[in-house]
Amino acid sequence: MSYDVHQHPMSVKELGGTNLPLSGGDGGAMFKNYLKTAIRNILKNKVVSFINITGLSLGMAGAVLLILNIQYELSFDQFHQQKNTIFKAYNKDIVNGKLECWSITPPPLAPALKQEYPEIKEFTRVAGTQKLFSFGNDKLKANGNYVDPSFLRMFSFPLVNGHMETALADLHSIVITEEFAKKMFGDQDPVNKIIRADNADNFTVTGVIKNPPYNTAFRFEYLIPWEFLKAKKIEHAEWDYNYVNTYVQLEPTANLLAVNSKISNITVRHTNQKEKTKIFLYPLTREHLYGRFENGQAAGGNIDNVRMLGILAGAILLIACINFMNLSTARSEKRAKEVGVRKVIGANKRSLVFQFIGESILLAFISGVIALGLVDILLPAFSSLAKVNLTIVWTSPLFWIAAIGFILLTGILAGSYPSFYLSSFKPIKVLKGVLKNGNALVTPRKILVVVQFVFSIFLINFTIVFHKQISHEQNRELGFVKENLLFHPLTDDLRKNYSLVKNELLTSGTATSVSKSTSPITWSAGSVSGLNWPGQDPKQNISFELVSTSGDFIKTNGLTLIAGRDIDVEKFPTDTASCLINETAVRATGLKNAIGQSISGNKIVGVVKDYLIGSPKQATPAVLITGRDDANFLSIRLNSKYPSLENLENVENILKRYNPNFLTEYQFADTEYASKFKQSKDVASLMNTFTLIIIFISCMGLFGLAMYIAENRTKEIGIRKVLGASVARITSLLAGDFIKLVMIAVLIASPLAWLFMTSFMRHFEYRTNISWWILIASGSGALFMAILTISFQSVRAAIGNPIKSLRTE
Repeated sequence: MSYDVHQHPMSVKELGGTNLPLSGGDGGAMFKNYLKTAIRNILKNKVVSFINITGLSLGMAGAVLLILNIQYELSFDQFHQQKNTIFKAYNKDIVNGKLECWSITPPPLAPALKQEYPEIKEFTRVAGTQKLFSFGNDKLKANGNYVDPSFLRMFSFPLVNGHMETALADLHSIVITEEFAKKMFGDQDPVNKIIRADNADNFTVTGVIKNPPYNTAFRFEYLIPWEFLKAKKIEHAEWDYNYVNTYVQLEPTANLLAVNSKISNITVRHTNQKEKTKIFLYPLTREHLYGRFENGQAAGGNIDNVRMLGILAGAILLIACINFMNLSTARSEKRAKEVGVRKVIGANKRSLVFQFIGESILLAFISGVIALGLVDILLPAFSSLAKVNLTIVWTSPLFWIAAIGFILLTGILAGSYPSFYLSSFKPIKVLKGVLKNGNALVTPRKILVVVQFVFSIFLINFTIVFHKQISHEQNRELGFVKENLLFHPLTDDLRKNYSLVKNELLTSGTATSVSKSTSPITWSAGSVSGLNWPGQDPKQNISFELVSTSGDFIKTNGLTLIAGRDIDVEKFPTDTASCLINETAVRATGLKNAIGQSISGNKIVGVVKDYLIGSPKQATPAVLITGRDDANFLSIRLNSKYPSLENLENVENILKRYNPNFLTEYQFADTEYASKFKQSKDVASLMNTFTLIIIFISCMGLFGLAMYIAENRTKEIGIRKVLGASVARITSLLAGDFIKLVMIAVLIASPLAWLFMTSFMRHFEYRTNISWWILIASGSGALFMAILTISFQSVRAAIGNPIKSLRTE
């Protein structure tokens, strides 16, 4: 169908006003005309402008939040002045048939490296600790680190009070953070104040350190000299006892590859054992992003999250820009004659491109202002969900330069295709009413709609699989009874009075069973490898999760005994050299008749059914439960015959009686277990939010396109209704093309999502299966949302009065 230009005379107002910007002329006047025309076009097309601004605002706000998160991840531990010469020591050995790397090292490693290799300039060991501090009547439980004095020289944690060289010189000195000082001393000067730790040791505050930033792997509220551990004889300075992080600083001229080659066998030389554990140094600057190892090589880590965040940020911004492109090109018929007239009176293609890009930049600027407002409002909630601390320095010139650059980039990206598309119209054709055929089988607009929904469907698939994985982990068989089970740290007083505490809890009827162990049933206390047993393959090295208990471990935690008996040091004193193992350990060692045999001198007295220990994402490991009495936690099985509040009151009273100088800090096993999923659920919430935003933006664009197509086919709809076409028939006619595009998107996105999800699930040792219904549900959901979006406008156009539409035409 063609139109005669004389039947549709256009006023100057319709072309955007007088003073049309042509090529050449005064630059200021041209800019002023561009701006005027852009504002008039925005105000003239309020619905489309609203859709474009809303879509761009949401897209830009989402992208900015994700970019801030990326910036946070990339900045981890990059603020240290000597970061390029600081390295962390790692172990490397064959464990469970794989070449594994881990960063927990023995205490003597660091001084041995410094003593034996001149390339090592400084070293520090870092071991976490938790203590209850008291000053007067005030008490404060805080987490800190045992470190060597060189820690303050190596890392950029500046002191606001005290001297770096002497702050950790005395074994009873302590350096505290500003936050710790505020909590403990208020407005008093903390330096030289004496505080008591765990009601046993006095420390003198010798320095106040600036609060560590959030973008560091070091988390501490105080620092205590390593020499204190030695003085207390709790250092465990054995080469086979791994529990510290070792950091070294190399001389500036040292070569990392050469140093790693030299130090590789230091553990083997100092242990004189058959173990072949190697040592290597890994850059501090790479650990946060590339901290995951596979087959002895760095294979990723948080960089995987950064890449995913980058892809998501790009996708959400691209989809918002696609909306702008589609709606701009959909309006091509309305603006074609404007382009034709401009070209006839002298405008060149370049000036038209500038005009249309200028309109998109203006829209992007408005959207950018709204987006920054949204970011400011949503930043605290986003930071909480993402478990990061994101801030915007509004007074920073660099921030505003980046923000303006981001807005310009978005405006140019959104306006690029429409500007070149509209400016390419031939004046003779458009003035005659002959436009490019928008009904071709393949058009850029159709491709862009498909791209939008490919991203949407892909994310829907991934979100469903992620939720399914979380549910799979939550519902896995635990192997222990988490209800009515609580645990409490074993202080020196509780350890000394353990028998009395246990007896009173049982005789009062508050508890049905009590035990002590190195860690609660829900925690992983640590692992041990290099053990031996009868019939062992010399090349076999199994890693066992290590737990120690003195008795009643099975009964208290609700484990299932398969063979033998529980450890009971009181009844069987020789059980200090006995152990329990789980089913996985039996299979891994190949011990057919395990009871009575030994693992590295520990006689096996019982076999328990597999139970979950550590992360619910991992497969069940081999577990070794020994009878050594080095427990750190008290576990209590409450009597379900009595009300929970009554039981808790009794527990608290009994613990306070024997533990008067410490806080009562019991935790429930079911609550602690549920906390393991908090991070995954927060990630799932973030994914849900951004997936919904992307779907909403896509549907807004679809709504705008449907509105314009219905508007452009008003006369056709009127004629069809006059000739007897039903509302359903007209609706399907208008919606049919869009539904086909969404179905194409489903066909493209589904296999891509399947391949990505299959690869992603390999990161989980204990994983769910990817069911076929997920692809169907995702595709059907996207199709339903598209139909719902299109149908509203299509039905509205179909039920309109045909006489009115024909009279208008």
